[in-house]
Amino acid sequence: MASNVADATVALRSPGHSDVRELLDFELRNRQFFEANINARLPFYYSAAGVAQAIETALADAAHDRGYQFLVKDDAGDLVGRANLSGVKRAHYHSAVLGYRIAESAGGKGYASEAVRQVVALAFSQLGLLRIEADARAENAASVRVLERNGFVQYGRSKRSFELGGVWYDRLHFERHADA
Repeated sequence: MASNVADATVALRSPGHSDVRELLDFELRNRQFFEANINARLPFYYSAAGVAQAIETALADAAHDRGYQFLVKDDAGDLVGRANLSGVKRAHYHSAVLGYRIAESAGGKGYASEAVRQVVALAFSQLGLLRIEADARAENAASVRVLERNGFVQYGRSKRSFELGGVWYDRLHFERHADA
């Protein structure tokens, strides 16, 4: 039975060099599931060297305030997902774009909602951001619910704006502002 969203417990942690094996295993286990919903990563990513390079890029992005990546761990310490803030804009915007992915085996247990809640809190407090954007495919009801549970409001829809496997999909655009 899936846990109540309020019962989900996760911890966020920035990835580091010691996470290569665990992150690679996570991505390989969930590759088919993720690629059914988002465009595939380049084949090189699915190697220890590719994940190590991605972690190095994530560390550099955080050091230069361009983006922030987080590993999502359950209360047993298992990697159940990833969340990130990308495209950080400071001057005139103070915004970023939210992304997240949860393992197929961990879906429906509230991990995404709790991870998004924590990322948003971090973004508006420690990172000093004022606005976060997120997109979801129109038919991805679970992702839409995660965003709405976390105070995101839909502000638009782009038609046929995302292509996956030769099929075009609409995307819903959401935003959340820091409390005034």
